[in-house]
Amino acid sequence: MESILKNKYYLYFTEFFAGMSVMAVELGASRLLAPYFSSSQIVWTIIIGTIMIAMALGNIWGGRSADKNPNPDKLYTRLMIAAIWIAAIPVVGKYIILAISAVLIMTVNNNFLILAGFVACMVIFVYPLFLLGTVTPSLVKYTVDSLDDSGKTVGTLGAFNTIGSIIGTFMPTFVTIPAVGTSITFLIFSGILLVLSLVYFISKKAKKVSCAIAAVLFLLCSILGHSGRFAFWENSLLYEGESIYNYLQVKETKDSIILSTNVLFGVQSIMKKDDSLTGMYYDYALAAPLMAGIDGKEAGEILILGMGTGTYAKQCMNYFENVSIEGVEIDQKITDLAGKYFALPDTVEVTTYDGRAYLQAIDKKYDVIMVDAYQDITIPFQMSSLEFFSMVKEHLKEDGVMVVNMNMHSEEEGNINEYLSDTIANVFDEIYIADVRGSTNRELFAAESAEILQKLTEGINRLENGELADMMHRVSGELVKYEKGNLLLTDDKAPVELLGMSVIDGLIQREIGYYKEVFEQDGIQGILNAM
Repeated sequence: MESILKNKYYLYFTEFFAGMSVMAVELGASRLLAPYFSSSQIVWTIIIGTIMIAMALGNIWGGRSADKNPNPDKLYTRLMIAAIWIAAIPVVGKYIILAISAVLIMTVNNNFLILAGFVACMVIFVYPLFLLGTVTPSLVKYTVDSLDDSGKTVGTLGAFNTIGSIIGTFMPTFVTIPAVGTSITFLIFSGILLVLSLVYFISKKAKKVSCAIAAVLFLLCSILGHSGRFAFWENSLLYEGESIYNYLQVKETKDSIILSTNVLFGVQSIMKKDDSLTGMYYDYALAAPLMAGIDGKEAGEILILGMGTGTYAKQCMNYFENVSIEGVEIDQKITDLAGKYFALPDTVEVTTYDGRAYLQAIDKKYDVIMVDAYQDITIPFQMSSLEFFSMVKEHLKEDGVMVVNMNMHSEEEGNINEYLSDTIANVFDEIYIADVRGSTNRELFAAESAEILQKLTEGINRLENGELADMMHRVSGELVKYEKGNLLLTDDKAPVELLGMSVIDGLIQREIGYYKEVFEQDGIQGILNAM
């Protein structure tokens, strides 16, 4: 022990790598949970809160343990256990999340997202982070020789921990997760902790059996958990990976190519192999160019905020000959996938940027601006506020139209769509909504011109494509004028996550209601028989 720890540097390095690993695990947790629970502020709050609980308990227990038995063997044993636990997360984490979700979805009626996320974090992450929380108080005990230099020693430990935490924050986000994925990121930092422990025990020629077992377990976890498959039940994936912002999944069906982001079962973008209508909200949104009279202009200009893989852009190009389309997409990886799997033409200019920041940076006006940046509970608050929609209005031409895709339709009073609609209605004079058949989406059309319905009718009459004309007749018949309310979202106050969570609870209850009744009557076997 004295040979490796006599100058304290090994203890300092232990503090450094422990701090690094804590932050790396925290960021890895967000990516592990995102495909199942989204990447909203609520999920981040759960992760941070859970980790703080684990670290606080670890600090308390670690300090008391070090006072009772100041033996570094204990610390490095805990590091070894934490390393193996973290290495096992890519192997069993997704199954634990699904099991917890399955139990809770049958037993709770409200706050499913919060409860499922919290329980999953407690089960998967609390124990290893509790063990890592014991590092600092233990190292203080081992490194402080006297009160004369205790301040300097503790300060040095704190500095090493902080620097490690900084690196552990940036490295997963900008290096390991984009390059090799979440699973291997867990394995990398688990390996660092394991090496720290093994070097210590090898130098002491102690716990040879424990070290061998730990090494074998880590190797098994590396073999079994390196793939990073989240949607392990899917057999038709063209691509599965991660970017800085999202979990990404490209799936091929008989007639379509589909992109899902963060939520495993949703559809973020779609391409029909025969270039027909999608059967989704994009078809409804095609009314916006007609409302703006694009078909009667020499050149119509369309801006899409939340480009995705370009579904709406391709549809506009397919059905309107005289359009120029620009897109804004914050995730460059999605744009790359658009070119590779979704045949987005090179003529469509896509800027990698935040939608609101893009509007702030330009002066150009458009005939149509589509806002398609909302994904389930993950709604960027800065693109939902009164100030944002005022900015959109400033970038529309005199007869321009804004179309917004709202994807969590609910009949409950005070729901997220009502807030968004009221907010928009306080900016624009003419507001019409249409609920998309067979989905939870609602399309909102906003303009200053009172002639948008007339232009829509005139545009429909000029359409040569029968499929599109039929679709537009349906939209025209389903449009409802929206009456302004006083539920406003502003830059200062936009609780979009909580509002969205309430809608999700309602959607879950409606979708799972039948199976809950079966479960209450016949248990698990009843569910299996009903499926």
